[in-house]
Amino acid sequence: MTIDWSRERLLVFAPHPDDETLGCGGLMTKAKKAGAEVYVQFVTVGDTADLSAKGYSTANERFSEIKKVADCFRWDDWNVAFPGDEYHLKLDTMPRFELSNTFERHSPLAITELRPTVVLAPHRTSYNQDHQVTAEAVHTALRPSDTRKRHHPRLVAAYEEAADQWRYDTAPSPNLLVELEETDLDAKLAAMRLYGTQIHEHPHTRSEPTLRSLAVLRGMQGGVALAEGFHAMRWLA
Repeated sequence: MTIDWSRERLLVFAPHPDDETLGCGGLMTKAKKAGAEVYVQFVTVGDTADLSAKGYSTANERFSEIKKVADCFRWDDWNVAFPGDEYHLKLDTMPRFELSNTFERHSPLAITELRPTVVLAPHRTSYNQDHQVTAEAVHTALRPSDTRKRHHPRLVAAYEEAADQWRYDTAPSPNLLVELEETDLDAKLAAMRLYGTQIHEHPHTRSEPTLRSLAVLRGMQGGVALAEGFHAMRWLA
């Protein structure tokens, strides 16, 4: 079964700027190229300590990077729900209701208003607490209900990142593979380079060889050259 991406409206939830590119940069490129609408809901961004020569990146730097990446992917819109150091890397201290309600009703990209046909979010098994909380809040916001009263995206899936392989519990292999062309992967890598504070040299989970290797692995599993892997949580055919 293939998806006609030209008919789809994608809403991608990214805990932090770069997660959307790491997890589904190839799919966003493929879908946008076909004529889809693509929206990105970032959850939080703030100052971050890191292993760079400077030792940290600032929220202002991250916002500047988002704007460049948004132009690169030609997103239809994007939003940061909870900017600031009081939220960044602290989403697990927030009430779940506040997060879920924001995603469902109160964000400029709220599910009830945007009515996406495809929703992509991080996987629950990530070691990062912000990723875990985002995944759970999106899951709650998309709970089953009467489709005549609440919008139900027909495809809900969790994207994967190379860093997700560091986990306590074994996760099943992706059950949804999206074939990529070389140009799709090239666009993903180009966008990642625009996240200058986040990309690293190899060996690192956010290096270009790592991203390419994962795309090759998922492609091999589907009998094609390149792919991105997802965990389908709902697919209403």
